[in-house]
Amino acid sequence: MQNAQSSTTDPVDRVDKVTWRDLQDGSFTAELKRLLCFAAPMVAVVITQSMLQIITMVMVGHLGNLSLASASFAISFSNVTGFSFIMGLSSALDTLSGQAYGAKLYRKLGVQTYTAMFCLTLVCLPISLLWFNMGKLLVILGQDPSIAHEAGRFAAWLIPGLFAYAVLQPLIRYFKNQSLITPLFITSCVVFCLHVPLCWILVYKSGHGHLGGALALSLSYWVSASFLGSFMYYSSACSETRAPLSMEIFDGIGEFFKYALPSAAMLCLEWWSYELVILLSGLLPNPQLETSVLSVCLQTLSIAYSIPLAIAAAASTRISNELGAGNSRAAHIVVYAAMSLAVMDALMVSTSLLVGRNLFGHVFSSDKKTIDYVAKMAPLVSISLILDSLQGVFSGVASGCGWQHIGAYINFGAFYLWGIPIAASLAFWVHLKGVGLWIGILAGAVLQTLLLALFTGCTNWKNQAREARKRMAVAHESELTESELPL
Repeated sequence: MQNAQSSTTDPVDRVDKVTWRDLQDGSFTAELKRLLCFAAPMVAVVITQSMLQIITMVMVGHLGNLSLASASFAISFSNVTGFSFIMGLSSALDTLSGQAYGAKLYRKLGVQTYTAMFCLTLVCLPISLLWFNMGKLLVILGQDPSIAHEAGRFAAWLIPGLFAYAVLQPLIRYFKNQSLITPLFITSCVVFCLHVPLCWILVYKSGHGHLGGALALSLSYWVSASFLGSFMYYSSACSETRAPLSMEIFDGIGEFFKYALPSAAMLCLEWWSYELVILLSGLLPNPQLETSVLSVCLQTLSIAYSIPLAIAAAASTRISNELGAGNSRAAHIVVYAAMSLAVMDALMVSTSLLVGRNLFGHVFSSDKKTIDYVAKMAPLVSISLILDSLQGVFSGVASGCGWQHIGAYINFGAFYLWGIPIAASLAFWVHLKGVGLWIGILAGAVLQTLLLALFTGCTNWKNQAREARKRMAVAHESELTESELPL
């Protein structure tokens, strides 16, 4: 009788808190290996995807200053107003689909993917209207009319890529939440190899000039979405999670936006704060030098962030899967394993940057003032790299658990109520210029990391698992037997 009773007990009730002894047994080592196997190819996926825009900028840059400036404005504006928002909204699937897969609600995963595609496509409509009028908007904001006009044309040609991005991001989450990284790795590498000659042909040989770069970027996003969509439709690995198109996709719209809006706020508030620092640097004395140096530092930070981002993606997937399955102890162990990887990455990358601080400026510029200024900023950038590695994992934990709304409040307070005011004060009142701007954004990152660490440390993992199981049970009571429902 006792054995029979224990066999029907919810898995959430059969777990205890993680102790030091738990971290010394094989479960921690096994989880560390899982995260490494997930994160290693995911780094390549993140880098190759970000390189699509970089390659486009490099190609367009050789057409002249006007083409480079207009494309830079258009891509930066598009990232802030569109691509970042779509990516943030799609992060809701890190919670919903990840937990559904852990709860073995495989069909639910496919339906959620279609729901996300539909919702994101609707969101693209007002964004595309904004992009279509970008040229006029930039003129109103005081930009040079010639640059604004060409930037507006570039953005208009990026609109098809926006809709492709709305399909691509849910597909990426569809595979990631099942730990199917191979299709993502193959697709990203193939599309990157195709994008280089495609961009060269459209920019230099088609007669479209810099507009060919926008067209190439749009086509590459559609090729990525087509490859992943075909793999989803034809692969036997997706047979259980593949769902037919039906009216059921409309039932999950409310649930999707419930998690999508705070997910977007959490991502965009941090992303926009760094863009704001770049804009503030343009108001400093010698804005060309200040903007160039801060752009180099930000570009270095974004490239190095690909590793923490991959670790965060792995942690988010593993945590959401385990919580959906009711394994709170396993989810807790994932946090320790992911933090271990993040700390090792932070120490190696930041140390490398410090050692080569007099060299890495040469990668971006041949101007001695810029190189010396970048070397001066290197210690601050190294600290930012450490903080980004840690907060990246904490953000992944937030996505896996479903408390993105807390992350959004933290990011707003840390950067806009604390970091940005400090940055402006140090830069313009204390006259620390670009150094002051970076110290301010660094102060925001410190507070952000501390608050995320506090919430993660205070998390009751048994309650998180129970909430995840309840969420899955309410959504699909017909797919769960009575014995699987949480007590």
